[in-house]
Amino acid sequence: MSVANSSPALEILVREPGGLAIWNGPPFTNNQPSIKLDRVPCTSAKFSEDGSKLMVIKSESTISIYDCKSSKEIRSFESSNILAAALSPCGTYLQTFQKVSSPQEKNVTVWKTETGESVYTLSQKNMTKATWPSIRFSSDEAVASRMATNELQFFDAGDFSKGIVHKIRIPGIAAAELSKKPGSHVAAFVPESKGMPASVQIYACAPDSQSQPIARRSFFRCSTVQQHWNHGSTGVLVVVQSDVDKTNQSYYGESKLNYLTLDGTHDGLVPLRKEGPVHDVQWSYSGKEFAVVYGFMPAMATIFDKKCNPLLELGTGPYNTIRWNPKGRFICVAGFGNLPGDMAFWDYVEKKQLGTTKAEWSVTSEWSPDGRYFMTATTAPRLQVDNGIKIFHYNGSLFFKKMFEKLYQVDWKADSPDKFGEIEELVKSVGSLKVESKPQGQGSKSSQTSVKPTSTNPPVQKKPAAYQPPHAKAAAAKQTELFGGSPSGEMSKNALKNKKKREKQREKKAAEAGGAD
Repeated sequence: MSVANSSPALEILVREPGGLAIWNGPPFTNNQPSIKLDRVPCTSAKFSEDGSKLMVIKSESTISIYDCKSSKEIRSFESSNILAAALSPCGTYLQTFQKVSSPQEKNVTVWKTETGESVYTLSQKNMTKATWPSIRFSSDEAVASRMATNELQFFDAGDFSKGIVHKIRIPGIAAAELSKKPGSHVAAFVPESKGMPASVQIYACAPDSQSQPIARRSFFRCSTVQQHWNHGSTGVLVVVQSDVDKTNQSYYGESKLNYLTLDGTHDGLVPLRKEGPVHDVQWSYSGKEFAVVYGFMPAMATIFDKKCNPLLELGTGPYNTIRWNPKGRFICVAGFGNLPGDMAFWDYVEKKQLGTTKAEWSVTSEWSPDGRYFMTATTAPRLQVDNGIKIFHYNGSLFFKKMFEKLYQVDWKADSPDKFGEIEELVKSVGSLKVESKPQGQGSKSSQTSVKPTSTNPPVQKKPAAYQPPHAKAAAAKQTELFGGSPSGEMSKNALKNKKKREKQREKKAAEAGGAD
């Protein structure tokens, strides 16, 4: 392997009904993972963004913090009626949200994990995806912000005792997304109100910056947005979702993809080549390209540069998910959820498809931090049967599989991709693809999948059959039953055989009748 000896080891968090365990990640000895930390009873667990700390919620009143290097518990927090908790990106702070017992009670607490002391408290009535965690941090924890009524509040992330250090007034703000690397800007969403269109506005986070937006984009027919900053914090992708599709093409509403840059080089729609919803979007680790899965099924997948020029088409298929590996070279396009689980693996550098396979009923999917492995998992409560883990090589060949009676959570331990080496020699052995085998009696026949190396050109799509109303389908089925014909209009082998017999019998009768005359 070309990875330097100093590269960190991969680790996997696996949570079952009995608690969580930490596995030593691949490559495995004797094809089985070894256990680094075993059976910690808990109801939830989460790694910090940098992978240095692990938060374990053991009950409604107890949260423990573990050091990921030693796997030892370093701090325990006791507080009543904890409904939610979150770690800051570097694991410096823990936020807890408690059930409110009185209107004046401050139910959100920021704790310092090193000392266990409370450094800030505030009051928050309810918890939604837009409002939790209450205080958001940039990836390096240099910037901390909170969305309040009609304003954004900023704190000194190194000293919360200073309280709010400055504010940006944004009337009607409903959601905010702080840029991560670096935390220099924030994108704020203001929904439609009193005939005014919705908008996304970008502001600088620095205290001495002007309170006017650097960039702004307005939207009509907008219910919610998803905002995705790139690494480098130079631009943000905005998926605009409307609850109602006025063209009546989709029951689930309509969505559009917009792109805003800080320098003003782009402010508008991303030119997508197919009509339909935006299923998924992801930036590359470099922040110079982004990938989009979009359109009515079969969906398209395209990679664009920062100027919204298409760079590579990843074909069409039953896809709604895209995962770009942290090293920026390999991409997985997949169809999970209510789709059958098809996966296609691509080499972005060589601009070619490496292989295809399936992972049916997958609930979660993610690349390992070193970019070599792709893991999918079927977990409860989303699915109560066929729970398990599958780990694939970057080319789609199956590396590891394990089934569980009940599985709640599976996560890679986060780490910076820069700590890992490149994988050039593995690229040379792309042809060594494995076939996923399943012991007899396990699962359905359809779940037995194989990896097939494919060419750069996408497979030719079969022309869909013409629509038939139900009564016509029923008539065709009856015809098949009676005469052996095919509902599609083609005759089966038996039908052709019977037809020839009848023709011969008619010819024989005709010949006999002619002889009698």
